[in-house]
Amino acid sequence: MQLVSSAENSSLDWRAQYKYIEDIHDGRGYTGGIIGFTSGTGDMLELVQLYTNRKPNNPLAGYLPALRAVNGSDSLEGLDGFPQAWEEAAQDQAFQQAQNDERDRGYFNPAVQAGNSDGVGTLGQFIYYDALVVHGDGSDPTTFSSIRNRARARAATPADGGDETTYLHAFLDERVWAMKQEPAHEDTSRIDTAQRVFLNNGNLNLNTPLDWHVYGSPYHIS
Repeated sequence: MQLVSSAENSSLDWRAQYKYIEDIHDGRGYTGGIIGFTSGTGDMLELVQLYTNRKPNNPLAGYLPALRAVNGSDSLEGLDGFPQAWEEAAQDQAFQQAQNDERDRGYFNPAVQAGNSDGVGTLGQFIYYDALVVHGDGSDPTTFSSIRNRARARAATPADGGDETTYLHAFLDERVWAMKQEPAHEDTSRIDTAQRVFLNNGNLNLNTPLDWHVYGSPYHIS
């Protein structure tokens, strides 16, 4: 989580991001929370629905109709006051737990499962997780599955007898291409000066200490 937070929020303190909410003008509406749930791609709607299922009387429940209406667009119509309600909800442990659970269900667990299937270690699973967080999944050429399929076409996975480092370089090459298809993601330092650094150092298990840069800023985990 610290590695992803350095790229998503320019901070290693990922727990401080429960309250984060902003329109970063990337075509996805509001971006918020520990992994950047967005109002335009459906995962923010799923998060608020989960929170409301568990705790019906919450500051965000009244925005569910608007979240359904703007899903799939960058529109903020009907979301007046939503950032303030989000920040209020972020003080609630139930909302924090809902964020954790949606992160695991939609991103972390699928990344680990795919990584295990392909025979990659901790670094590879983190690389998959970061790709899922940024690109989501689906059939679009820039989504995780498409990136993975193109990488597998270029290099065999360890599960298929291939070299892990060679395969992960192929995956990162395809990931860089996918990022450059969107102006909001054209800065690829989260790959070039972070993930690729760990890979070039042969740190396939992400053993600490770790040193990397994102957007020019240095980070360290002991």
